[in-house]
Amino acid sequence: MRIFDPHIHMSSRTTDDYEAMYAAGVRALVEPAFWLGQPRTSVGSYTDYFDALIGWERFRAAQFGIRHHCTIALNPKEANDPRCREVLDVLPRYLAKDGVVAVGEVGYDSMTKEEDEVFARQLALALQHDLPVLVHTPHRDKLEGTKRTLDVVREAGIAPERVVVDHLNEVTVKLVKDSGAWMGFSIYPDTKMDEHRMVEILRQYGLDNMIVNSAADWGRSDPLKTAKTGQAMLDGGFTEADVDKVLWQNPVDFYGQSGRLTLDPLPGFTGEAATFEGNSVLRGARK
Repeated sequence: MRIFDPHIHMSSRTTDDYEAMYAAGVRALVEPAFWLGQPRTSVGSYTDYFDALIGWERFRAAQFGIRHHCTIALNPKEANDPRCREVLDVLPRYLAKDGVVAVGEVGYDSMTKEEDEVFARQLALALQHDLPVLVHTPHRDKLEGTKRTLDVVREAGIAPERVVVDHLNEVTVKLVKDSGAWMGFSIYPDTKMDEHRMVEILRQYGLDNMIVNSAADWGRSDPLKTAKTGQAMLDGGFTEADVDKVLWQNPVDFYGQSGRLTLDPLPGFTGEAATFEGNSVLRGARK
């Protein structure tokens, strides 16, 4: 099982997580810029964070055999803080960097006027930089937030196939499928989705344009949820080719629109047989 986790916040995770992810089959990931858990108080705190995403974290992941990419944006939660708005002026220099494969996370948290303005401005940046977009749907009033998201995307003139609308569930998936955008699902303990519900959604709606991620961060989360979803798919009668499509080919196809993916194996790594919840996987070993 080879895995591309298309949404995981590794700056919040440990080196043990990297080792476990490699052992479970993760060979590439995307880390979206996000809220850190407390308010930032200056633009400088953003630029330090962005520099870490495109530099240190990429290097750290490589030590464990994993290709690291990121997305850059002012996240929806902090779009309401006037101290953060100036970061919009520095985004263009980061959106031009190697390894930045989309604008994100953008979208809604509380669906305020300020979030409307910041969302629209960042969609315009995506068009200017010819990058796809990762959209966060709100935790509250998700159905209305998803409808509003799709309206704003249409108004911005971005082709739906250049957009992944994330954190979907059974209530919102059909809206996004009908729009032509990619459908993102976060497999996350206690909230969002679990792997068994995800299997039923795949059974009902098919595998095309489906993006499955762990969204692991500093909360109670699990960076192996992608692998566990793959196992649940196999247990549910899907084939290994089906699992590969959902966990590897789909995120590669979506983020590949950036022209900036690097997916060749990192030098110095070999594979030896190991097991993960009953499946044969690869365990990394440095030469």
